[in-house]
Amino acid sequence: MLSSQSAQIVRDTLPTVGASLGTITDLFYRRMFEERPELLRDLFKRANQASGVQREALAGAVAAFATALVKHPDERPDAVLGRIANKHASLGITSDQYTLVGRHLLAAVAEVLGDAVTPAVAAAWDEVYWLMANALIAMEARLYARSDVEDGSVWQSMEIVERHEETPDTASFVLRPADGSPTRPFVPGQYVSVRAELPDGAHQIRQYSLSSAPGGGTWRFTVKRERSLDGQVPDGEVSTWLHTHARPGDVLRVSLPFGDLLLPEGDGPLLLASAGIGVTPMLAMLEHLATAAPDRPVTVVHADRSPALHAHRLELTALVERLPHASLHLWYEDTADHPDASADHVNEGWADLTGLSPVPGTTAFLCGPLAFMKAVRTDLLAHGLSPRAIHYEVFGPDLWLSK
Repeated sequence: MLSSQSAQIVRDTLPTVGASLGTITDLFYRRMFEERPELLRDLFKRANQASGVQREALAGAVAAFATALVKHPDERPDAVLGRIANKHASLGITSDQYTLVGRHLLAAVAEVLGDAVTPAVAAAWDEVYWLMANALIAMEARLYARSDVEDGSVWQSMEIVERHEETPDTASFVLRPADGSPTRPFVPGQYVSVRAELPDGAHQIRQYSLSSAPGGGTWRFTVKRERSLDGQVPDGEVSTWLHTHARPGDVLRVSLPFGDLLLPEGDGPLLLASAGIGVTPMLAMLEHLATAAPDRPVTVVHADRSPALHAHRLELTALVERLPHASLHLWYEDTADHPDASADHVNEGWADLTGLSPVPGTTAFLCGPLAFMKAVRTDLLAHGLSPRAIHYEVFGPDLWLSK
């Protein structure tokens, strides 16, 4: 709960702070990395820092949180925080790191805005930050407790037992605990972090959805090799390392599973919409449904550049066929190499859900590029779905909040 005095100050200063958030967060990261350079080397994605998307995502999250507080000062905007808390838990973030972040973030606000930051303004924004930080600390503590580990102790050694080339740029890795212990349980839709030691000694971390259902004794994740499209942003460091070096018998440092893209219980209808490598959490959900709830109505939508570049294409089709009340709708920019291009469920072009009619009570899950998810969400809202019924997963900084 934001105090009434602070709520008025934040309301009055939010336009000024919001207009400068990009500059503030840029200065924040520079200050923090000067003091703690190992955070850039071993925790934050260096490419996101170089491109500015990490700064944009942080600015969006702070603005969204502060806006929610001033609109509803007696409520805590947990919807803004849940996805962040899961991401932090997958990285092993601990409560003491919030003090470091708060110190540099509030110092950056004061430096950028100068005399506009009076003691009262500084106190109000300090209150906003610690409301956000303490909420995240509490959420992350619950996530660690649920996983039965000490705060931040999420890393384990996993051996690669299989590697499969799904497309020229996509590979799947099947893992088991290196010490021979059973694999930890997870919920379909969750992801793990993978830490790779790169040639320059840095330990970079990326998140990957678990792409098979739980209960099989192993975990599987699927990695698309990130390639630079314009030469301005380098190739993905971790995806390139995994594609180049990771082979059966190798041991990876992998986090426990986290994530809030979770299937609701019951028998209500579902819509799973993905694009590109965003298909991976949908595979785990569909495999789970085929075993645990085969009669549940499911509409599956997937978009890709071409059938040849559609990772797990045959597996997706086979899983849908195992569900008697499921339908599959595919969109490809180029259908030339599809063996059944004239089938009703295969379409050419960009995904378009205007012809679909989700039944009332449908819960939708989206995963893929941000532009795809926003377009699908717009179509679903036009069909009458409640915003509460539409859930999404973003890997890397959550830019949805900044738009």
